[in-house]
Amino acid sequence: MKPQLPNNFDHLKLNNWSFPAPPTTSPSPSTKLSQRWMDYQGVSNWEGLLDPLDDTLRREIIRYGHFVEAAYRSCNFDPSSSSYAACRFPKTKLLRESGLPATGYRVTKNLTATSGIQLPGWAEKGPTWMAMQSSWIGYVAVCQDRKEISRLGRRDVVIALRGTATGLEWLENLRATLTPLPNDRHSDLDGCNINCDSESEPMVESGFLSLYTSSSKSRPSLQNLVREEISRILEKYGDEPLSFTITGHSLGAALATLAAYDIKKTFKNSPLVTVISFAGPRVGNWSFRCRLEKQGTKILRIVNSDDVITKVPGFVIDNNETHHQFTVAAGWVQKLVEDTQWVYADVGCELRLSSRHAPDLNSINIAACHELKTYLHLVNGFVSSNCPFRATARKMLTKTLLSRGKLI
Repeated sequence: MKPQLPNNFDHLKLNNWSFPAPPTTSPSPSTKLSQRWMDYQGVSNWEGLLDPLDDTLRREIIRYGHFVEAAYRSCNFDPSSSSYAACRFPKTKLLRESGLPATGYRVTKNLTATSGIQLPGWAEKGPTWMAMQSSWIGYVAVCQDRKEISRLGRRDVVIALRGTATGLEWLENLRATLTPLPNDRHSDLDGCNINCDSESEPMVESGFLSLYTSSSKSRPSLQNLVREEISRILEKYGDEPLSFTITGHSLGAALATLAAYDIKKTFKNSPLVTVISFAGPRVGNWSFRCRLEKQGTKILRIVNSDDVITKVPGFVIDNNETHHQFTVAAGWVQKLVEDTQWVYADVGCELRLSSRHAPDLNSINIAACHELKTYLHLVNGFVSSNCPFRATARKMLTKTLLSRGKLI
């Protein structure tokens, strides 16, 4: 019996994937983007660009979302296939075959993630979709087209990561307790400008860390693959304006955050590293958030208020600069959840959307609210936190009144 695909892949038709594109957007104006590219990559935490959403930033968010779409489209999700969870296309054709023929980027590295969960012998003989330990999860692409480099204002490197697909990836998602990051010292917290507990250590979700750092006899870890390619790129292009943009959806968003942290920690002179996160779950604790801020990693989290995945795992306790100032009762609750390693912190800057503010979405359900196509559709129509879709509504009203002869 063929296993049922998880809910967030119900819209897949296995190797014949129909993924409706969001409303079309034209490329960002070259002059504005090339002159202010660091602002759009978050060097000033997107100040003044999020509410209302700047049109150039909107186009850039959607552009990076299309790279994640390509990662989904390129992965073989057919559990009956001998190449299940592998990449369907060669690197030279990946972007073109997945529907992005004219990006100006070239794929330079395939990325795989390996689960650290050790299955019992009987389980390893089970269905492929359940026992698959390593799977293709994304790619690295480098901008090579001179016109696109000129439009962007720098040579951009994209790391695109898909969401959960295999059985072991789902199991890793459920390992939601926090675990310490290896080889991280307390002294690295000096100079952090948010309120961090000096006695705490940076911790991240156990399953995400496992997928990022685990390896097998035949597969290097995702961490080593990323480090190898970043090292090669820095050696080749390090003398020119360069940016690293790591983008992912769901599990891919969590792994993008870990990869960004690891790049900045490993390569001390790395250029600006930006994460464009779609529907990402929480990743780590307050100390981890502090490390990200101190090292200069920029994270833009695109969040749908109706998407439960963005609210898990763990708890968030008053995540502001006074989060340690509790009454005795509240302090006891905090200590309880901290002792069980379930206290998480949101990271970066947030662009909050809502499916309920989109008049053209047919229905609101848990799976649809989490889908990447929903996120891109919402970004394309977002105006501000106070009045999403305001411009669209005004155009519809004007058109209606004109048709009824109410306007001159």
